[in-house]
Amino acid sequence: MIAGFWDVDTGSIYFGKKDTKTIPLTKIYDRISYVSQENFLFDDSVMENIRMGKPDATDEEVIACAKASGCDEFIRGLENGYETRTGGGGVHLSGGERQRIAIARAMLKDAPIVILDEATAYIDPENESVIQEAVGKLVKGKTLIVIAHRLSTITDSDKIVLVNDGMIEDFGKHDELLERSSLYKSMWEAHIGAKRGGVA
Repeated sequence: MIAGFWDVDTGSIYFGKKDTKTIPLTKIYDRISYVSQENFLFDDSVMENIRMGKPDATDEEVIACAKASGCDEFIRGLENGYETRTGGGGVHLSGGERQRIAIARAMLKDAPIVILDEATAYIDPENESVIQEAVGKLVKGKTLIVIAHRLSTITDSDKIVLVNDGMIEDFGKHDELLERSSLYKSMWEAHIGAKRGGVA
C-alpha cells in the first residue's frame, strides 16, 4: 500500500502531510525504491539492469553504486563483468546475485523512501552482513521500511512493528519487544536456534 500497488480500504497513508490518494502514482513511484523477495532482471547486461534505477546514470555512477552496495567484486568475477547478460528473469545468476543487483538498482535510484520486502531472503548469512552494512550507509537520511522474517536483519531498527494474524500486536525496539512480548521472544529464540543450526 505504501508503494502504491494497492489502495487502502480504510484509513489513510500520508507522505508528510499529504494523503497518498491525492498524489499521482508517478510521483509516488519517484519517491520510493522497492526491493521485493522476488525481483525481476531483464535480459540485458548487469550494467543496464542496475542503471534502470536511474536511466541517465553514467557507467561510473553505476559502478560506484555497485561498490557501495557490496556487488562490485562478484560482478567483476562474472564472465564479462558488468557486460555479462543476466538472461531473462536473471536466470544466469544465482538468487542471491539477482537480489544484490536489485538492491544496487534501488540504491542508485536514491529515492527518499526505501522498502526492502524480504530483500535478503536468498542471500547467505556471510553476504547478508555485507549487504546490511552497505544498506546502512546508503539509506542515511532516508526512511527505510524492512519487512522480514529473518529477525537479525531488523534488530537495529528505530521501531519494529510485530504483526500477528494481520493485526499489530506490539511495536518498539528489539530489546523492548524481547522484554514484554512473549511472541517476539519466542520468534527470536527460534531464529537464534535456527542460525546456530545453520538454517537461517
